[in-house]
Amino acid sequence: MAVLPEIFLRNPIAHRAYHNRAEGRPENSRGAVRAAIDAGYNIEIDVQLSADGQAMVFHDYDLRRLTSRGGRLAALTAEELSTVRLRDCEEGIPSLREILDLVAGQVGLLIEIKDQDGAMGPDTGLLEASVARELAGYAGPVAVMSFNPNAVAAFRVLMPQVAVGLTTSAYLAEDWPLLPATVRDRLRDIPDFDDVEASFISHEAADLESPRVSDLKAAGVPVFCWTIKSAAAEKKAREVADNVTFEGYAA
Repeated sequence: MAVLPEIFLRNPIAHRAYHNRAEGRPENSRGAVRAAIDAGYNIEIDVQLSADGQAMVFHDYDLRRLTSRGGRLAALTAEELSTVRLRDCEEGIPSLREILDLVAGQVGLLIEIKDQDGAMGPDTGLLEASVARELAGYAGPVAVMSFNPNAVAAFRVLMPQVAVGLTTSAYLAEDWPLLPATVRDRLRDIPDFDDVEASFISHEAADLESPRVSDLKAAGVPVFCWTIKSAAAEKKAREVADNVTFEGYAA
């Protein structure tokens, strides 16, 4: 099992980088990454797969909410996506390589691989391979996680030297309406933690009192949480969590 870099237990983690649309820094943008670095925050980013197999830094599967156009991100090449303007700024969608070059080890980088299977299943490998290619030779503190245990397992095989974790949740039906109930029920208890050789979890903040989270914490597993949106919520979360992923305020 790879050791989680200590910086992830020390500095708060800016959710989708230190974003603020009103100030021209949309989520997962270069501007939001620069702001996080300037503030000394660790950075969480999301990656999706382009049509030509490149890891792109973007949260949604569809472009509509965050850009000037609609359609699925996976339908466009990396070059095409670089010209798709993010809302509230003049930047295009960045590649993982661009963000790695920008961060350059100045803060910790937590990369969430978005589920490409559609139901947290085994149809994985392409995005994980792209992330591994880009991380080859990267010297800064980095960790990789996903809601999909299959994605974590696929990445770990490629880069066993990088700490991996599971993004975890209470998996309530109202929050995950497209995920089959059998999958929700299985993932809720984090059954794959040992099998994927995870070093940490990043758990839903509202569910930090989960018995399974308590058991993992008692076993010495670092517990992060998502997504904290106020200083008061952070204070409460830190009663359990070793660190917070935050947005909307200065942690």
